[in-house]
Amino acid sequence: MSAIITDPFKKQFMQNIFDEVTNLTGRYYIGIGKNDQWNATETVPAPIDTPRTIREAQNALQSVKAVAGTSFVIPRRNWSSGSVYDAFDDNVAAIPTNSYYVLTEDNQVYICLQQSKNANGAANVSTVKPTGTTNNAFTNSDGYTWKFLYALSAANASAFLSANFVPIQVIDSAGTASNAIETQQLGVQDSAVAGRILNIAVTNGGTGYTSAPTITLTGNTRAVGDSAQATATVAGGSVVKIEMLNESSGSGKNYDNATVTITGGGGSGAIARAIIGPPNGIGKDPRDELKATSLMFNAKPSGTEGGDFLAGTNVDFRQVMLIKNPKDSANGTTLTATTGKALRFLKTDLTFAGNLAVDELIFNNTVPPAKAYVNQVSDSDVFFHQTDSTGYTPFGIGDTLTDEQGNTGTINVAPAIEDLLNLSGDVLYIENRAPVIRDASQTEDIKVVVTL
Repeated sequence: MSAIITDPFKKQFMQNIFDEVTNLTGRYYIGIGKNDQWNATETVPAPIDTPRTIREAQNALQSVKAVAGTSFVIPRRNWSSGSVYDAFDDNVAAIPTNSYYVLTEDNQVYICLQQSKNANGAANVSTVKPTGTTNNAFTNSDGYTWKFLYALSAANASAFLSANFVPIQVIDSAGTASNAIETQQLGVQDSAVAGRILNIAVTNGGTGYTSAPTITLTGNTRAVGDSAQATATVAGGSVVKIEMLNESSGSGKNYDNATVTITGGGGSGAIARAIIGPPNGIGKDPRDELKATSLMFNAKPSGTEGGDFLAGTNVDFRQVMLIKNPKDSANGTTLTATTGKALRFLKTDLTFAGNLAVDELIFNNTVPPAKAYVNQVSDSDVFFHQTDSTGYTPFGIGDTLTDEQGNTGTINVAPAIEDLLNLSGDVLYIENRAPVIRDASQTEDIKVVVTL
């Protein structure tokens, strides 16, 4: 028995999360943490999906910031002169390495409907950049047929465009476009034509052809529509390519299924299949034809965020997390603040605290001793976290503290939690990375991508 999870299911699942973030029915935060070293050589380990991994990440969590926005994203494929691009194919799973869509330097996204091929059926390289925002498909002088899908607004590019991913969205046609870019995309969506035959794939070229055979396209349609038309090219006695006529006159509409019949030409054995666009048409929802099953979450912690984020000498982090519905330590309800500090802290002698360094181990005088890593020192407040290596023996008021240099102090106020209830919330994503040092003047642009 074998089974698959289909792209529509993945899209719907991601849409539910997207709606939670957008409508604030779920509170999503990006967190950073783990200031202690991975190991002596700082070799970054691959995270393992276990409860222990999640627990350790939560114990080392320093700070969180609410997700500022989320977007469906697709892998980035830049148009480059001299490259070969595939055409959209309804029989290809996932996104092939030889992509069928491109992002241009103008931050415009195009889908390839027909690959350029020479007289022998071999693919030509693309040499003419697709440009323009027409709602119809167009063929460049290099033989590639493209269709404009959408452009990126400056805001979307800033928040969600990265070296590896491109944001993608669908505009609610029932609503009002908020800018010229959305108005432009609405035009593409509203002009999408259902059931077009976009291309013909030759699966067997046959033999003995002395002239181009006749291509007949038949199939059931949902409504009365234009018939699709295509022409074949023969080389070496075989059918090497079949090309659709242009979108406005040749690819038809309203096809649910289609059969390609090849007759005449003096040969036999040629077989081809029709490639049909999405049910609602290319561009109606670009997430469909571009197989968007990834979501990007974005947050930009700036400096110390009012004290909730750590910064300074040797202050760093090694983990990034996506957390849903962490709890407020003050009342146990879901956190709603924009930022929060997740560390525990204790109060000790001012002189002792002043001698402590970030990443240093402190321990008390109990048996067994409580141990912890120092994350931050603020006057007499010492923020800390514990790990499996330190153990989780609690500190208590009146304990004698000792640092790695042998200095001692006393816990004057019982340890407490800052903003986040310890180990609260659902950890949905963990990324281990090399240490990132934080300075009070810097802003991190953190993009978390989750893919199904």
